[in-house]
Amino acid sequence: MSLGPYTTFIVTSYLAVLMVVVLLIAWIAIDYRRQKRRLSDLEAKGLVRRSGRK
Repeated sequence: MSLGPYTTFIVTSYLAVLMVVVLLIAWIAIDYRRQKRRLSDLEAKGLVRRSGRK
């Protein structure tokens, strides 16, 4: 497959987009774990969500 004279630009662009997507996925995963830990800490202190009240 020949991409012509723009091969470097196309490949670089795809790699840049791939890197951004991977970084966003990692950021979301890290934030998810952080939020779960904070929620567990609050529940351990006795605070509950409004939907969890009886």
